[in-house]
This record gives sequence, structure tokens and C-alpha cells, in this order.
Amino acid sequence: MQFDVLKEIGNIGAGNATTALAKMLDMKMDMSVPNVALLPFDEICSLIGSEEDIVLGILLGMEGDVNGMMMFIFDMKSAHRLVDLLMHTSTEANDMDFTEIETSALNEIGNIVSGSYLTAISTLTGLKMISTVPNLTIDMVGSLLSVPAAEFGKYGDKLLLIQSQFGETDFINGYFLLIPELESYDKILSSLGM
Repeated sequence: MQFDVLKEIGNIGAGNATTALAKMLDMKMDMSVPNVALLPFDEICSLIGSEEDIVLGILLGMEGDVNGMMMFIFDMKSAHRLVDLLMHTSTEANDMDFTEIETSALNEIGNIVSGSYLTAISTLTGLKMISTVPNLTIDMVGSLLSVPAAEFGKYGDKLLLIQSQFGETDFINGYFLLIPELESYDKILSSLGM
């Protein structure tokens, strides 16, 4: 039952994120949620890819009734596709460098997408949740996940991973990680009647 509720949160959050992205990019956009999982932290890398894969991560803190962190991860091809769609440009999909304005645009996209998930969770639970300023990093999956891993002592043994695909034909793949503090995780579940 908990998993069904978490999956529904994933679907609603991805739906909100798709609507926000479609408005921002001024285009029709489909969405699917191929995978929602409640996983031990050490299994996350293998789902996202090899530890050496270069990805773009946007980390935000959560404050209010729920404390913790969340991270949105895009593979580099998806990050470049987002920039190209937003700025009407064509960039190299394997290039790790983004201009200052492209970085700002990606931060804003991460903020909007993560905010969409937070809004879904907040609406379903009735809990007040506020995100902090996003922090964008490009690095290997293993290195990127070391930030929340270092803080993991404060958190439970599992986190919520929601894989999302946005787009029509050339999909943008993203992974949303919700990492609430242990006490906050219990608050989320109890507010859902669990």
C-alpha cells in the first residue's frame, strides 16, 4: 500500500513537471514514469547507470514540515536536449561545458521540475514543504551521489527514486530522488494514513 501511494506521488509529480516543462518550452509534451522504487541508498547508482557515467545533478534542500534533500539527475544527452529546446540552439550531446546562461536555464528547469514533485507531495500530504536554492553539478554518478551519501546518517535506510521520461519522440530522461530525514519520512507516511 505504501508503495502504491509513493508510485501515485511519482505519477502526479511527473505530470505536474511535464505540464510546467511544456509551458516553459512552449510545446506539447508526453510523460511516462517507467520506474518508481523505494531503494537502499547503495542500489541507486546501478539504476541510474555506471558509477563513471557523467550526469548533471541538481541538488535542493527541503525545509518546513519535511526536512531533507532532493536531487534531479539528467544524463548529458537529456541536459543538452533541454537546453536546445529552451534556447533554440544545437549543442554537442557529449559536451560537459554549458555557458553561464545555459547553466542558469538548467538550474531553473531543475527548480521547476523538483518544485512540481514537491507540490504533488505537499498537496497529497497536507505538509508544508519549501525547497532551497538549487545547486547544479556535472560529475560522475558515483561522485554526485556522494553528497547525499555523506549526509545519509540523518536519513532512513531507503530513498524514493522516480524515473521520468518527458518529450514526444526524443525523450528526456530524468531521475528524481527524494531523501527525507528519518523523522520527516515518518511524517509523510503518517499524513497519508500509514
